Amino acid sequence: MKKLDKNKLILGIAAPVLAIVAALAITSVIILATGKDPIHAYTVMADFGSKSDSQVWIINKAVPYYLSALAVAIGFRMNLFNIGVDGQYRIAAFFAAVVGGALTLPGFLQIPLIIIVAMVVGSLWAGIAGLLKTTRGVSEVITTIMLNAIAAAVIGYFLQDGRLAVKDGNLFHTPNLPASSHFFTIPTTPAPLDGFLVVAVVVGFAYWFVLGRTRFGFDLRTVGQSESAAEAGGVNVKRMIVTSMLLSGAAAGLIGMPTLLGVSYNYGTDFPIGIGFTGIAIALLGRNHPIGMAAGALLWGFLERTGTQLEFEDYEQEIVGVMQGVIVLCVVIAYELVRRYGLRLQQRQVGEELAAQARKTEKAEVAS
Repeated sequence: MKKLDKNKLILGIAAPVLAIVAALAITSVIILATGKDPIHAYTVMADFGSKSDSQVWIINKAVPYYLSALAVAIGFRMNLFNIGVDGQYRIAAFFAAVVGGALTLPGFLQIPLIIIVAMVVGSLWAGIAGLLKTTRGVSEVITTIMLNAIAAAVIGYFLQDGRLAVKDGNLFHTPNLPASSHFFTIPTTPAPLDGFLVVAVVVGFAYWFVLGRTRFGFDLRTVGQSESAAEAGGVNVKRMIVTSMLLSGAAAGLIGMPTLLGVSYNYGTDFPIGIGFTGIAIALLGRNHPIGMAAGALLWGFLERTGTQLEFEDYEQEIVGVMQGVIVLCVVIAYELVRRYGLRLQQRQVGEELAAQARKTEKAEVAS
């Protein structure tokens, strides 16, 4: 048992180390191909990323990325590819902004109401894909891609002056949220941390506990690994699929809240998009583990922050995008290689144990 635990520990460390080494090597070759010095690039990134203002920026940027990765990971654990997180969080944030802008309540009522509206809208929007999959057998990949487009169209229709938005210069946005809707911040120097960091930590813990320490989480993971085995165990597979999509959509509804409640205080044509697709990459990067995804979100924020400094050093602006893609690919490939090596190692150990047992049995028979 000790030997097996030791092997697991070594394999667990080997995968991320292999991924980091491979990513650095490939990225270095790419930078060299542009005629630049990769060592200088890494030095610039490390120096700029270690500054206190950069650290605050990175953490604040990582919060919505982390929530996006959690939303995607819920589907991944169920073997569902929820590609519609981007549309789910955008339409959730839009209607939450509409409701919040139409009401003026005390903060302890206003803020929870806005968050609940966002989670409900995101959950219902994702639930459409789950319902179509269980009742009509339509792939969630197809439906969520289509729902992304429909969400964008719905927002575009209502985000016009005279409907649910007002015109402000060249921008259209929903009515501003009242001051009671402003989320708290954590005072730090030189800039405050987004208070939604606390929410992200709580949601991450809930994700770990529910999926890893409850019967519901066990059933969800079982369905993801084998639907036939889950059905044999008495699990209602269709209900679990719909429930998984509802939970994924509810988590997606939280993604836009840090921006809505802490930065823009309305939903406008300049509201950030694409975070849902970034969440897919971070979920893959973190292997659907809450701590791994947190590290991936921070790494993503670090690359985006330090990438701007590389441009001042006359590096190509596409370098950061290349780095992000290479890192994700290296992580996926490294973990798969380590997984296969681990399986071969276990098979060899089992074979050696069976052979040893056979030799003992043979000696016992000869002795008798």
